[in-house]
Parts: sequence; structure tokens; C-alpha cells
Amino acid sequence: MNIFMSLLVNDFPFGLPVPLAAIFVGALGAIIGSFLNVVIFRLPREESIVFPNSRCPQCSTAIHAYDNIPVLSYLILRGRCRTCSTAISARYPAVEALTGILFVAVFLHDVIGRNGPTAALPFDLAFVSALIALIFIDAEHMILPNAITYPGIVFALVARLLLPFLMGTNAFDDLPTLANVNYLSGLPVWAVSLAGAVLGALAGGGSLWLMGWLWEKLRKVEAMGLGDVKMMFMVGAYLGWRLTVLTIFLGVITASLTGILLMLKRGERNMQMLLPFGIFLGVGSIIALMVGARIISWYAGQF
Repeated sequence: MNIFMSLLVNDFPFGLPVPLAAIFVGALGAIIGSFLNVVIFRLPREESIVFPNSRCPQCSTAIHAYDNIPVLSYLILRGRCRTCSTAISARYPAVEALTGILFVAVFLHDVIGRNGPTAALPFDLAFVSALIALIFIDAEHMILPNAITYPGIVFALVARLLLPFLMGTNAFDDLPTLANVNYLSGLPVWAVSLAGAVLGALAGGGSLWLMGWLWEKLRKVEAMGLGDVKMMFMVGAYLGWRLTVLTIFLGVITASLTGILLMLKRGERNMQMLLPFGIFLGVGSIIALMVGARIISWYAGQF
């Protein structure tokens, strides 16, 4: 109840009440989701995400601005192109709505967990946006494009260097612990943060690469692609080692359960079934970002 009341009473910067700020952030998320749809469609096809303007894939008619309002235009048009009546994939409004919902969730996580929006909020929103694009691209094409993961690694390192100047050790989950480690305790907080990024990247991408290499040597079968490894370098550098380990755990558990359910549904026992692991890693990363610290604290409290 106290949390709920604080959300109603407290103000966002510029005097905007938190509920209205959440609506604004959600609308912004839906707009970003519309752009992510362009990325999801064009990037695997090696097309420009800037030019030309959005067009119907069937009749190539340019989509007018009034037909490109996130979610609403899809509902108004009843899921069909205004010109040729070709059905529009439900993925488009789904990505827009999901991005809007996740933007609100990340915003509220910042408000509740950090007593108000902080400098980390735009970085968290950008991180989640990249993950959404990777999840949907991997689901459709089973690839995780370098055009997202490589800049994502650079983005994570920039965040790791910049946010400690603005927020101190509260910038990232792993900083309070790393700042007390003997050989890091005398370093400036940005250096500790950068060390945490390297450690997290090794815990994420490094561990996946090692597991894949061992599996290939033992079973003579490729376990995963390097796209997953690069993605987890990005995730690990941003989240730090604790949340990255949780991300991999959540990814493995959800992927295993999904594989079992698919085998039961199909009546097969194909242990070599290919699943786009990036989906599960992406979902695990978002969960870890928002509630990972609580999960880890709960788990540690059991001992």
C-alpha cells in the first residue's frame, strides 16, 4: 500500500505525476516499438532501417503517418493494408504493445527501486529495446545480428563508464560488492565498474563459448552459435556477473521446459531439437534487470 500511495503522490521531474509519467513512457515505448518492427523486418534482410519509408510488403504502397500509429492503426485497419487489404502480421502491434508495457515496467522499477527516476533509466530502456529486437529476430530467423550485439557491447561499456560518475556504486548491481574486493577497493568507481563489465562479459559470453566448445568436442555437435555468445558479452557487460549468471540460469530452465513441452506435443524425443536460445536469454535478461536482485537476495536468504 505504501508503494502504491508513493506512486500516486510523488512527482516525476518537471512536476508530472508518476501515473501520467508512466503513460507518457508507455506511449514512447510504443513508438520505439514501431521503429523496432522496422529493425526486426529489415536487419536480417540486410536492408536500410532508415530508407525508404515503411511500405506494405505486398503492394509496396508507402504507409501514411495516420496509418502508422502504434497499435491503434492496426485496430482501425482491422489488421489489413488500406490499399490492397493484405493481412498485416500481428507481430507489429505485439511488438509495439510489448515495448510500451516493458518501458512502463522499467520506469516503475526505477521509481520504486531507486526512489525516483535516475540517470540509469534511459540506458535501461535502450538495453531492453535492443533485447526486444534480438528476441524477435532470433524467433523468426534464428540469428542474432552483429549490427545489434557489437554496438550493444560498446553501449554497455559506455554505460559502465558514465553511470558511476552520476550515481556512484548504486549504478549497477555488482558495484557495491566489487568495490569492497581487496584488489579493487583503491580504484576509482568507474574503474571498478569497468572491471565488473569485463567480469560480467566473461561470465556471460565466455561461459557460453566454453560450454559450446566442450559440447562440440564431446558430442561432435554444435551446441550454439556465436550469436548467443556475442549477445551474452553485451548482456554480461551491462548487467554484471551476478545478474548474468541468473540470466543464463533462467534461459537454460525456460529453454529446457519449452523443449520438453514441444517434444510432448509432437510426440518426439529429438534431443537435438533446435531452439532459438536467444529468445530465452533475452527474456532472462529482462527479468534479471528488473527483479534479478530480489531473486538473488531471496535465494541467498534460504541458506
